[in-house]
Amino acid sequence: MIQKRDLKKVDNFVYEIPSTYRDDMRVPARIYADEQLLEAALADRSIEQLVNTTTLPGVVKYTLAMPDIHQGYGFPIGGVAATKPPDGVISPGGIGYDINCGVRALASDIERDELAPYVEDLLQAMYRLVPTGLGKGGIRVSRRELDMVLDRGAAWAVSKGYGTKQDLQRTEAEGCLAGADAAHVSERAKNRGRQQLGSLGSGNHFLEIDEVTEIYNEEVASVFGLRQGFIAVQIHCGSRGLGHQVCTDYVKLLQKAVRKYGIELPDRELVCAPFESPEGQEYFAAMAASANFAWTNRHVIAHWVRRAFEEVLAGKIPSWELTQVYDVAHNIGKVEHYTIDGKRTKLVVHRKGATRAFGPRSSELPKAYQGIGQPVLVPGSMGTASYVLVGTDKALDLTFGSTCHGAGRVMSRTKAKKQIWGEDLMRELRQQGIAVKAGSMAGLAEEAPAAYKDVERVVDVVAGAGIALKVAKLEPLGVIKG
Repeated sequence: MIQKRDLKKVDNFVYEIPSTYRDDMRVPARIYADEQLLEAALADRSIEQLVNTTTLPGVVKYTLAMPDIHQGYGFPIGGVAATKPPDGVISPGGIGYDINCGVRALASDIERDELAPYVEDLLQAMYRLVPTGLGKGGIRVSRRELDMVLDRGAAWAVSKGYGTKQDLQRTEAEGCLAGADAAHVSERAKNRGRQQLGSLGSGNHFLEIDEVTEIYNEEVASVFGLRQGFIAVQIHCGSRGLGHQVCTDYVKLLQKAVRKYGIELPDRELVCAPFESPEGQEYFAAMAASANFAWTNRHVIAHWVRRAFEEVLAGKIPSWELTQVYDVAHNIGKVEHYTIDGKRTKLVVHRKGATRAFGPRSSELPKAYQGIGQPVLVPGSMGTASYVLVGTDKALDLTFGSTCHGAGRVMSRTKAKKQIWGEDLMRELRQQGIAVKAGSMAGLAEEAPAAYKDVERVVDVVAGAGIALKVAKLEPLGVIKG
């Protein structure tokens, strides 16, 4: 069992377990935290899981955990690891079951006081237009159309009248991860996804109407379209049953690859394959296709959210339109280039519960953001604030361009349901002035603020470490949970 004395503080908010801690470690393990968040991470197996990731073939520099770290499958949630092809591996556990779970933020010119009389009506319209809950479906697509979604991503949605080209430009990878191939997605996964496009799902996924309550950087916030006292919307969801099935399929299939390539692992949940092997390439193609499904899913949901704003607000307030700030993934594997030992090196970067945080001048950002850096979207839990941050060059140097993705759980869903009564929670949220629509009271209890870490503390750590800087604070006015 890893204890606090096994970690060495190497910088402000950075702790390290050296590679000498265990004989099978190839690189050190680092965690971004303050004292309180470190204690929380030591309370479960997440740091042990982080150490296990240092044993992966081809891993470079160090593996990382963000301050929202908690226990996951194989990798901890909040984990980042980069491997170097050809021998470096790709691991489904380093990306997660909800492939390309992520957040899309929309900004508006609607003042809070203008919207106040219509929040309940707006939530009702959004709840009607966006299917929510376990297994609930969205728009139905043919088998051929689904393959186009998997191969082309959110551009398919624009071609069908959902959203705009500007939305694509303000989406990570423009909503399409290169290397996707629908042929490597199983029929079972496709069948699960065919009727779920444009749906929210359940668990920690949500739609949220927020007020921008604080601005920390006026210049950057202005470019992002965020103003204090005005309304924003967040959409948090992923690849639904399709992505979950892809992960399930390849966790099973890659067990054979581990034996075939003689890979020794301390935890079978780290199942993997060399990235450039046939098995590694097949998983990457299926994972990328799932990521494209998720971006398309959020794209379609954003269309329905805009429709709800039009239905409820058109003719009542002067400007009801929503513009996209950004859409960013936080469960994904990507091929990126970094300087390692003085050389520009191709790496496979796993981000599981971690958000990309590129700084200014990155060619992967839309032109409007290249002078300031990438928007980073960090949702809180129900009843707490969320944050918009901006990526930094320091993140490129220290964390493979990565930062936190949210608050991070401190209580399992089962424990939360035992300790928290959904009806009581809804009453408390309404007393705080937060309107709530939920598919079930049990599902609401699972996502109670008490089940999560303090998001403000998490954000203060990444800002203090310089791997993302605060731009704006958002506070909820209305929340829809699946």
